[in-house]
Amino acid sequence: MIRKIVNINAEKCNGCGACASACHEAAIVMIDGKARLIKDDYCDGLGDCLPACPMDAITIVEREAAAYDHEAVMARLESMKETNAYETAEPTVPVHSRLKQWPVQIKLAPIRAPFFNGCKLLIAADCTAYAYGNFHNDFIADHVTLIGCPKLDAVNYAEKLAEIFRQNDIREITVTRMTVPCCGGMGMAVQQAVAACGKDIPVKIVTIDTDGTIVS
Repeated sequence: MIRKIVNINAEKCNGCGACASACHEAAIVMIDGKARLIKDDYCDGLGDCLPACPMDAITIVEREAAAYDHEAVMARLESMKETNAYETAEPTVPVHSRLKQWPVQIKLAPIRAPFFNGCKLLIAADCTAYAYGNFHNDFIADHVTLIGCPKLDAVNYAEKLAEIFRQNDIREITVTRMTVPCCGGMGMAVQQAVAACGKDIPVKIVTIDTDGTIVS
């Protein structure tokens, strides 16, 4: 039969796995670092995976494909639950992790995604998670998390962050940065982005010393 179904462009796929986590039917899996639709009849064609892809590698096409098989999908999901290979509400992560979404790199994050809507957003200089021992519980918990390094990435994140703030309902923003001078670019980029997005979003900047103590 001819029907709507997802199509994955392997050349564009960066292997982040966000689409696999977003697919409620577990029709997409990561194989050799690339997303793959493993079976046509597992895909309902609704495209829940599209907003999760930061590379626009997924589209909906119409082609000859087996009909969506809801019973087969339910049997697959039940089998995966029994082997701890799938969790319906969140991506599979270690029990101690508080991470709610993927990807986390600012450069890879989509401009629009359901996980942004109504969220408390954490924007973290990536070294802060290593310097502060209880970072997951004290900062990542109950937040959508984006990370980056303004020195290593050598980019100004302000433009992309402004679009994320403009196109999604962000409730509040927490920025974590180190005391080192190069980390100042993270807070500055967020403040510039808030000013440019046209919204009044509360921003809190937390500065962490290299010994793990919070200094401000």
